[in-house]
Amino acid sequence: MQAEPATGVTARVEAAFDRARAFVRDYDPELVILFGPDHYNGFFYDMMPPFCIGAAAESVGDYGMPKGPLPVDADAARSLAREVLAAGVDIAISERMQVDHGFTQPLELLLGAIDRLPVVPVFINCVAEPLSPVARIRLLGEAIGRGAAALDKRVLLMGSGGLSHDPPVPQFAGAPPAVAERLIAGRNPTAEERAVREARVVDAVGAFAAGMSDLMPLNPEWDTALLDVLASGDLERIDAWPNDWFVEQAGHSSHEVRTWIAAYAALGAAGRYEVETSFYEAIPEWIAGFGLTTARSLT
Repeated sequence: MQAEPATGVTARVEAAFDRARAFVRDYDPELVILFGPDHYNGFFYDMMPPFCIGAAAESVGDYGMPKGPLPVDADAARSLAREVLAAGVDIAISERMQVDHGFTQPLELLLGAIDRLPVVPVFINCVAEPLSPVARIRLLGEAIGRGAAALDKRVLLMGSGGLSHDPPVPQFAGAPPAVAERLIAGRNPTAEERAVREARVVDAVGAFAAGMSDLMPLNPEWDTALLDVLASGDLERIDAWPNDWFVEQAGHSSHEVRTWIAAYAALGAAGRYEVETSFYEAIPEWIAGFGLTTARSLT
């Protein structure tokens, strides 16, 4: 079962992407620092870090995205890792990071290719409970922002992830033994296995859009309130938000907004900023509250 967005939705989303692409072209970045999630394609319960910086990374090629290496700036990655550790935030570093559509889609959609510009991928665990307190995300972002300022480059900060959404991502707690083993051991599935898994998600999305699903509904009010807080620059307000509250209000995968929080905190480390463009629409056919914003430092 598949579902197409309502008339005009795709055109409005594409217009928002056009504005964001123009923003990127105008800024002409020399390096991209990309905060992204994973969906049990690169990180597993055999060793699940809350955060990880990639000094080398490769796309697994899910959901039709290109497969292959990302042009990671290894020196910048290691410099940022040192800055984060010096700030008292524990972070892992990977010399062989595997990334999925959470990283490759924004690179492809906003830059035109996954290998267009040097990048530092920063993984933030958004699905594998237990999760770190959200205050740690802000502190991570601020440390990355300070490290980025010291690189003496035009750095584009990206946060990639959905807003309110509760897709059928497996949960370790209560998982059948075969599923639990896959979440622990992890491996790149065959093309056939990946196709079956992705088709299952597409079917779930179609059922959700048709009102035939018990998945949690989207929450546009929660989404827009979060976007308002991010635009305000007063990110310390987020520190008090408990993890369970995210799930209760906006679904398990709403924790992907951790990438947004980190990116805005990194931008805010340099001082005041201003949101230039902001687009939001609840799109049940994509099983997500969809947002796209651009912001620029005022200092």
